Amino acid sequence: MDIQLFFTTLLAATITMLATGLGAVPFYFFPRLSQKWSRRGYGFAGGVMLAASVFDLIIPALRRGGYSPVAIGLTVGTGVFLLSEVWLGDKQIDFGEIRGASARRVLLILGTLFLHSFPEGVAVGVGYGAGQENGNLGFLLALAISVQNIPEGLAVTLPLRAEKVPVNQCVFWAIFSSVPQPIAAIPALLAVSFFQQILPYGLAFAAGAMGFLVVSELIPEGLEKGDRLEIGTIVAIGFLLMTIAHTLV
Repeated sequence: MDIQLFFTTLLAATITMLATGLGAVPFYFFPRLSQKWSRRGYGFAGGVMLAASVFDLIIPALRRGGYSPVAIGLTVGTGVFLLSEVWLGDKQIDFGEIRGASARRVLLILGTLFLHSFPEGVAVGVGYGAGQENGNLGFLLALAISVQNIPEGLAVTLPLRAEKVPVNQCVFWAIFSSVPQPIAAIPALLAVSFFQQILPYGLAFAAGAMGFLVVSELIPEGLEKGDRLEIGTIVAIGFLLMTIAHTLV
């Protein structure tokens, strides 16, 4: 095992994790979030996550494994999220100072992005492992994921700020949602061939969970007491900005 490669992979995956926290930084300059902007924030987060599920998860899964792993992963991911919704139901849930349905929504968002970070960490590890024969593949993957993590950190922060969670805590939770990236990168580096086989399933699983979250939680919350045309436009803007982020890397 190349020790330098080990620490390079760990450092790259840690940087991708920390980049998620940058999504919360704008709220240091715009500390107040009115109810109207909270609704818009949910729409924007929905657009960002829809784009992430397509560009970060489904398309790479198709390239790596074809249609069957994607169909299986999407089905399982959607099913797991649906069961989570049913299990949580009307349970009284607390998340810090957040109560009830809002706490449930925040937990679902964090949980979904946390799961979605595992296959991204695997991708970094596989990229560095395979990169010994394919140039700077690991570096390019880590760079792309870092850029994409910033708007995902914003998507985590928006619902938290809507519930008046302090910005410092938002930074923490945004970074926390990406903790699996350095955790998953090292095993993937050490067992490249094995993780290359299961990666398409993991990517599609995360896409199924994320897509269901957007449709069942984020967009409906944005539409509640919000203008349908406005929220639809904001969802499209979030999707477009995430698309542009992909074109840059």
